[in-house]
Amino acid sequence: MDPEAPRPRPVNRRQALSGLAGAGLALPLLAACGSGGDESASDSTPTGMTTSDSSGSSGSSDSSGSDGSDGTALVSASDVPVGSGVILSDPGVVVTQPTEGDFKAFSVTCTHQGCPVTSISSDGIVCPCHGSVFAISDGAPTAGPAPSALASVAIDVKDGEISTA
Repeated sequence: MDPEAPRPRPVNRRQALSGLAGAGLALPLLAACGSGGDESASDSTPTGMTTSDSSGSSGSSDSSGSDGSDGTALVSASDVPVGSGVILSDPGVVVTQPTEGDFKAFSVTCTHQGCPVTSISSDGIVCPCHGSVFAISDGAPTAGPAPSALASVAIDVKDGEISTA
């Protein structure tokens, strides 16, 4: 060992914990600010959903979504409030009822950077990541940075039950 070479100073507990805390705070912030190019480019098929839950069609009466024909039960129509909706995180679907008896369904995946929407306010369907808000009637963005509407999910309403088409 060279007697002239500087020795590394030992790291004390405070420095080690400060470094770990800083890294722990920085990682989620960096992830939230990522480019997310793949998620925003997928307007017709939402990421994280199987084709049986999403057809990318444009409404509840559209029958063009033949790839999602398994009829997965989503929610009872009576559980969807008029002028609002419910978010079903497990299948990744938002079901809304803009006017009485008119049901719509959309992917929970925000078209900005792929974050899941988490609430429905009086303004619409809200993405907490960057503040995008989507209309409950057609999923179109009404506020925030989202470039396009939430992907539509084809649904059927039969005997008071809503299921994928």
